[in-house]
Amino acid sequence: MLWKGRRESSNVEDRRGSAPKLIVGGGIGTIILALAIYFLGGDPSLILNNSQLNTSQTTSSYQGTAAENELAQFVSVVLAETEDVWTELFRKEGSNYTYPKLVLYSGSVQSACGFAGAATGPFYCPGDHKLYIDLSFYDELQKRFQAPGDFAMAYVIAHEVGHHVQTLLGINEKVMSLRSRLSEKDFNKYLVRLELQADYLAGVWAHHVKRMKLLEEGDMEEAINAASAVGDDRIQRDTQGYVVPDSFTHGTSEQRTYWFYKGFRLGDLSGADTFNLDR
Repeated sequence: MLWKGRRESSNVEDRRGSAPKLIVGGGIGTIILALAIYFLGGDPSLILNNSQLNTSQTTSSYQGTAAENELAQFVSVVLAETEDVWTELFRKEGSNYTYPKLVLYSGSVQSACGFAGAATGPFYCPGDHKLYIDLSFYDELQKRFQAPGDFAMAYVIAHEVGHHVQTLLGINEKVMSLRSRLSEKDFNKYLVRLELQADYLAGVWAHHVKRMKLLEEGDMEEAINAASAVGDDRIQRDTQGYVVPDSFTHGTSEQRTYWFYKGFRLGDLSGADTFNLDR
């Protein structure tokens, strides 16, 4: 991706080297429950809004390596590109796009969705409209998932921004309202479709990156490879040796690449409905 020299987003919070501390009114059980709800795809604000939550950050001097600081700059530029694309697309729909914040952290972090460690991977918290990324995930993406390349990381960021778009459009809230009415198995199917829609929205963003002539040769292959690498079936097969479709929450490798590429081809919200389909 041709990114050097382009605008960096001002909506980045750099908490690398900070140690999160937590004080929760209502007990540690509240934050554990909120965290569990988030990682099942839910909205933890339903819990947190009824509890008192205070956080503080103990900041230490942090010196990143040259490579890490360049990656932080890259992430900031990608976020800026998502801001430009979604601002224009929302404007065409007659509405305003509210920017999310992106939090860079190292080791662990406190969000409105609870504590999270680097092993969690990048995530979006609807409770505070923030994306959270430990930059060490880039190494994991290359080594564990065999998905190298800067546009592979750009896809990951665009996917999390897709969850923010879903929150602004009210889609996330509608899906979460089904939790109490469905079995876990049936609700997981909706979580899968929510995640596939975020992949589609990431593809929409990639379409406009291409239109701006920022894509380099091999970029789309990097993104598609990354989407395939984080499919539920592939991860389960690699980690436990077998696949349990009823436990999927993000979709198969085939589904994730299909929806990302569909968004890339269309470049708008016209094909974003992942819910009213048989498969």
